[in-house]
Amino acid sequence: MVNSQVIGIDVGGTAIKLGRFYQDGTCLQSLSVATPQPATPEAVLAVMVDAIAQIDPNDQAVAIGVGTPGPADAIGRVAKIAINLPGWLDVPLADWLEAKTGKPTVIGNDANCAGLGEAWLGAGRSFQNLILLTLGTGVGGAIILDGKLFVGHQGAAGELGLITFNHEGPICNSGNHGSLEQYASVTAIRRRTLKEPAELGALAQAGDTEALTFWHNYGEHLGIGLTSLLYVLTPEAIVIGGGISGSFEFFLPAVKAEIEKRVMPTSRAGLQILPAELGNFAGIVGAAKLAWQHHSGF
Repeated sequence: MVNSQVIGIDVGGTAIKLGRFYQDGTCLQSLSVATPQPATPEAVLAVMVDAIAQIDPNDQAVAIGVGTPGPADAIGRVAKIAINLPGWLDVPLADWLEAKTGKPTVIGNDANCAGLGEAWLGAGRSFQNLILLTLGTGVGGAIILDGKLFVGHQGAAGELGLITFNHEGPICNSGNHGSLEQYASVTAIRRRTLKEPAELGALAQAGDTEALTFWHNYGEHLGIGLTSLLYVLTPEAIVIGGGISGSFEFFLPAVKAEIEKRVMPTSRAGLQILPAELGNFAGIVGAAKLAWQHHSGF
């Protein structure tokens, strides 16, 4: 087992990223290949199988973990749906990959994999109970309880961006109105400001008053959204990832102020709010961790 290796894969709309890992988290090799367009299940499978052969030419990996952009079933066999990938509905991806590679395979939601990655080797490594919130095109999330990923009885738990923020707000792809995602995502920022988050971050860095005010208001909204999650889960830490986290320093004070105002001390004792550390690497790290857990219970 000492030199055993697994492969972690992160399937995205534009790129498929892979990494080969030892059990201690050492990454031996990584690779990124373009996602085929259209990204049908069969086309993605073919590209994945080819990329696996490239990253593991000597066939050393003992298991494979895959993160896909949408919920998997509770046992990590079926991609129930994959957001932004055409034709992905109840795709038995683990079975397909096992048939092609001969290696035990497990799949999970990509945000859950990012959460596992941050909990294993990133900003969450010192905590047993944490939330990861990914602030990107949408708002994703992951819940780690007692050191384990919480997925719920059907595998779809942890959709933190879909909680109701304002019941009269904009309609969400989920069918909800005014979900947190409609206030905290890149899409929401573009709708509200006609600017990109990176642009607003650069303006804030330069001391632009309007941009600083925007980030303060953004932090207030995010803090209010997190309030509900804190009362339910009382984590030790909240890890903030995704592209918007590049402006963490500008919205963090308002997030903290809202939480201190709205959450009883007993529900936020010792709470830390931290930026994610692994960036785009989190998904393959977490997928590898998923593979290790599936293969050896580690």
